[in-house]
Amino acid sequence: MKSLHIKYEPRLDKVEIEDAAAFFELNNLFEYVDMLNWPTKFPYKPGCQFKIAHSTSSLFIYFKVVESNIRALYTIDQDPVWEDSCVEFFCQLPEQNTYSNIEFNCIGTCLATVREGRNVNVKPLSKEKMNSIKRFASLGNSSFVEKKGHFEWKLTVEIPFNVIDIQSNKLPAVLKANFYKCGDGTSIPHYLSWSQINTETPDFHQPAYFGIMHF
Repeated sequence: MKSLHIKYEPRLDKVEIEDAAAFFELNNLFEYVDMLNWPTKFPYKPGCQFKIAHSTSSLFIYFKVVESNIRALYTIDQDPVWEDSCVEFFCQLPEQNTYSNIEFNCIGTCLATVREGRNVNVKPLSKEKMNSIKRFASLGNSSFVEKKGHFEWKLTVEIPFNVIDIQSNKLPAVLKANFYKCGDGTSIPHYLSWSQINTETPDFHQPAYFGIMHF
């Protein structure tokens, strides 16, 4: 099980999301989404890295991806963004039986729910909470069909603590989490994770395999 420390960065307290992206491009070491859990059936391994930090009120994640093909068909929040070139963040407070799954395609379209399992008690976030999740995508926010070649894209997101049921004045000691890179509907489907998953087939909805993030 992997672990990391989420550092408090006071400079993130009063920045626009574009400025947060610039900050991450200059600071801190990357974590890698590089677990190829199902290599026989899904051997493709694009490059995927992330950096994470927090402000007083939000969690910030900066993703950097290098892959052969990119796709971004979906532009409306709660669309099935996992079918596009996609990165994902799942998290769970240790005392809870529900977890949050927050997924973004490469142009920042977001799907986010709270649930007990893949198909168990699934509750999409309210429109108000969805709108509070800020995103800045290096590819812009216009849709496009799959492009073949060699591409690098970056995505910076700000997730307010209340979106993941954390009180900003009382941060937990730890947060269980995993990070993913996928593209179910692309011409080369792939499924990578930060913390290893030991299941027979691809399944990101596995809190038992979440890593640990320390505040």
